[in-house]
Amino acid sequence: MIDVNQPTGFLICLAILFFAVLVRYLLAAGVFYYYYFVWNSSKFKERVLSRRKLRKNQLKKEIRWSIISSAIFAFFGACAYWLWQNDFTAIYLNLSEFGYWYLPVSLLVILFIHETYYYWVHRWMHHPKIFRKVHKVHHDSLTPTPWTAFSFHPWESLLEALILPLILIFIPVHIFVLGTYLLLMTLSSVINHLDIEIYPVSFQNSKFGKLFIGATHHHYHHEEFKTNYGLYFTFWDKWMKTESSKMEVSEDTNQGKA
Repeated sequence: MIDVNQPTGFLICLAILFFAVLVRYLLAAGVFYYYYFVWNSSKFKERVLSRRKLRKNQLKKEIRWSIISSAIFAFFGACAYWLWQNDFTAIYLNLSEFGYWYLPVSLLVILFIHETYYYWVHRWMHHPKIFRKVHKVHHDSLTPTPWTAFSFHPWESLLEALILPLILIFIPVHIFVLGTYLLLMTLSSVINHLDIEIYPVSFQNSKFGKLFIGATHHHYHHEEFKTNYGLYFTFWDKWMKTESSKMEVSEDTNQGKA
């Protein structure tokens, strides 16, 4: 176990987490990008949601910003590890401590908290006085790509990362649930920025499917700016009437293409 109470130990922990976060991003974004836009580009060409071309050097800029974001995420991860090592978190290791039934419940709880936090912070970041300083970097990708997933200004990365240590202080979370949550966070961000809808139309139109955000839902956020603020789920957009009117998907549409 790394002793993060020592400066050297904290730096070692920070370096390990930075490598882990960055590799997770590169693998997730890289696999989706090469599968849909390189290996099968002709097959999925007609299913691309946006009609705008990528901006000059967009992918390079997205990866550069994402490296900075990964460093910030790693720093907050190291802080969370320090909190855990000093018994300031509710993280637990014994599966039987809260019962097996609590594992999916705790995952849903932290997803709900994160969703609520993100929705309102996201809406705040679209305030004209805040947008240019905090959120514009992400929206410079008018046409999202898998590499857009972590492409944030440092201020936005800080806001994104802040919620996790707070959750871990108050909500009992097993280490396996935490790992699942972090993996879901990365995969959902990549899928939502893919700009190709991977979910079947039948799923999108089902009551269950309409609960979840996919590439179509987030595509309209990048297109319209003032709709579809959610992260994982659509309920806050529905409750606050900020969901795009274009979200109705039919069998006759090309995967919700704009």
